[in-house]
Amino acid sequence: MPTRKGLYKPQFPQKYKGNPCNIIFRSSWEYKLMKYFDLNANIVEWQSEELWIPYRSPIDGKVHRYFPDFLIRVVDKNGNKTTKVIEIKPKKQTLPPTQKTKSSKPTKRYVTEVMTYGINTSKWKAAKEYCGDRKWEFLIFTEKELGLV
Repeated sequence: MPTRKGLYKPQFPQKYKGNPCNIIFRSSWEYKLMKYFDLNANIVEWQSEELWIPYRSPIDGKVHRYFPDFLIRVVDKNGNKTTKVIEIKPKKQTLPPTQKTKSSKPTKRYVTEVMTYGINTSKWKAAKEYCGDRKWEFLIFTEKELGLV
């Protein structure tokens, strides 16, 4: 299985909504899901980083574009279609950061983690609202949901 990044070549390019010749995976986790979406008959459409959602950054106060990892359309056994927007993140990045030392001055790493967490939670809040307005589901997959722990 790939470990870093590359181009995913779908076996069923007609299911991919976007350019099936330019599907980029940025981790082995993304590759694993792409393969699952491509081969699963219940997933009738999927895309990777094709959808963008506006969000306001807590860092600069400006509106930016958030590109979630995946959008999929699933058909259940009764023929009902549901749409899901999926973000993949390590569990550690879904939790508020904690400073390791008791020092009065925060470390550079801690400040970076706090900023990243703030941006991510703003993106996820915007995604939940965006999906809610459309009766879609927003999900964050970590190593637990991917069956890696």
